[in-house]
Amino acid sequence: MTDIQGTRMAIGAIDGGKARPARRARSPKVYSALLLVAVLGLWEGAIRLLDVPQFLIPSVGDVAVALWRGLATSPLARDGFWLHSGVTLAEIILGYIAGCSFGLALGVAISQTPGLEAVLRPYVVAFQSVPKVAVAPIIVLWLGFGLASKVAIVALITFFPVLITSLAGFNAIDLERVELLRSLSATRWQIFTKVKFPSALPYIFAGLDMAAAFAVVGAIVGEFVGAQSGLGVLLLQLDSAMDIGGSFAVLIVLSLMGIAFSFLIRAVQLRVLYWMPSEDAQRSINL
Repeated sequence: MTDIQGTRMAIGAIDGGKARPARRARSPKVYSALLLVAVLGLWEGAIRLLDVPQFLIPSVGDVAVALWRGLATSPLARDGFWLHSGVTLAEIILGYIAGCSFGLALGVAISQTPGLEAVLRPYVVAFQSVPKVAVAPIIVLWLGFGLASKVAIVALITFFPVLITSLAGFNAIDLERVELLRSLSATRWQIFTKVKFPSALPYIFAGLDMAAAFAVVGAIVGEFVGAQSGLGVLLLQLDSAMDIGGSFAVLIVLSLMGIAFSFLIRAVQLRVLYWMPSEDAQRSINL
């Protein structure tokens, strides 16, 4: 009997003659799907068990029917989801780009100008402390009920998180790397492009991810104040008609928009931060 055969027999004796199957780690997406099924099951079961009135909380079936009814309409129908979703999505994208661009540009300017942060911080904090719900009617009064006012509201909401996270990233750089470049006679622009900006990118993407969720909220707030179309307008119409199932369906569409937007930001982050380990790049967006 060889040593290999003896080792195999010993392992078989320890395991009771049965080979242990290799355990395969399940994907987090599987657990997310199972959690969704459990939540929907509890939702439907609680409504049937407690006999909750439909005008308070609709059943899962009622929401599914309302969602299908809204998506099965013509793209130009005023009572469907497609037209209003397109308007809201345009407000979100334009406002998000404007607000994040301005926040990042101001963060870069502050990081490159000594003393500018101390001058501007009280005004930025004071402006951010003002509730956007209170400012929204004034913006609608200035810019009207069209697209411009909603873009401005979204930009105001998304501006602050990108500014704060970018400043945190620029302040968290490794000073030894900066001193090394200075010893090599590097200019301020070279130091910024080679050290400061790459080091701040994980923080910037964290702000972009937060701003993506705020952008959806800002668009709906603007549409609540005054708009001619959009998912916020449709939501108000469904609420006034006591169509609670339709209202929940609109909320699901808004949630899907936010999820898709967040996944897009994460995909861009993983592509941009290719030089970071995938675990660290995915974790840094949750700073």
